[in-house]
Amino acid sequence: MELVFLGTGAAWGLPELHCPCRICEEMRRKGEHRTRTALLLKSTSPLLIDCGPDIREQLSLQPAEVPGGVLITHEHGDHYLGLDELFVYKRLMPRGAFEPIPVYLSAQSWEVISKRFDYLEDMGVIKVVLVEPGRWFTQKEWRIFPFKTDHGSFAAGSLGFLVTCREASGNEVSMLYTSDFMDLPALPEELFRPDYLVIQSFWLNEPRENRPRHMSFQRALEFIARLAPRKETFLVHMGDADMVPGDPANNMLKKYRPLDPMKPPGAHTPYPIPLNQDQWQKTVNRILEDRGLNYNVTVAYDGLTVVF
Repeated sequence: MELVFLGTGAAWGLPELHCPCRICEEMRRKGEHRTRTALLLKSTSPLLIDCGPDIREQLSLQPAEVPGGVLITHEHGDHYLGLDELFVYKRLMPRGAFEPIPVYLSAQSWEVISKRFDYLEDMGVIKVVLVEPGRWFTQKEWRIFPFKTDHGSFAAGSLGFLVTCREASGNEVSMLYTSDFMDLPALPEELFRPDYLVIQSFWLNEPRENRPRHMSFQRALEFIARLAPRKETFLVHMGDADMVPGDPANNMLKKYRPLDPMKPPGAHTPYPIPLNQDQWQKTVNRILEDRGLNYNVTVAYDGLTVVF
């Protein structure tokens, strides 16, 4: 079983178009980029998690396999606007040979998404399967447990997914994906102690006002402690909304003032805001070490492939 991080960025990708902030400028200087967050789980039948506007570029870097199924976490464009690209798999098949790709999502999400993409079901490209939080379902070799996440009233259908797969050895591997969220309304027992946790880290520090209802690394530490993944945690959906001291771009609408920024023990100066991949990983490692937290946390990047 493999996990491919097709994309690890937030809704507008990074660096953002024409943005002069310190984070975007540093990423350009380093030649780094993050496309919208999407995951690909590989086993006998590939499972795609989210299908944003970058999915054509993302999947072009992978073998030409038809996804066995697609999980859509919620009804925001950066998580579903690429569904149209799935049509190509039918176009490349001989007539009558293609089977619609099952797309699993909540009824609330489909109510929004169907206004644009219901024709894909009419054309036999996808088969919509509505799922409910707390009810297991199966897609080929995958067992999947959807759970409710709080991403605000503007994403009423938001779900996270616990995905498990039994390997040829007989061992079952589990991955918990939170998607975008600010909180979890409930913590079903199924969510505790997954092998791997993939969690959002839009900011380093929790902002004073969390308007988009995203997760910061500062608060993600609480969920890592509570969910207690056995092997490793991966951070995704990274943003550029932290204020960088001295950056003239801090007056931009997208920048958020921190509530109580994390500091090293006994220090008055907060940890520096990471500007690139290397700085993100070093900052995360330092925070964990300073707090005596024995967590294995990796800052994911586009194209990272993990073999379970």
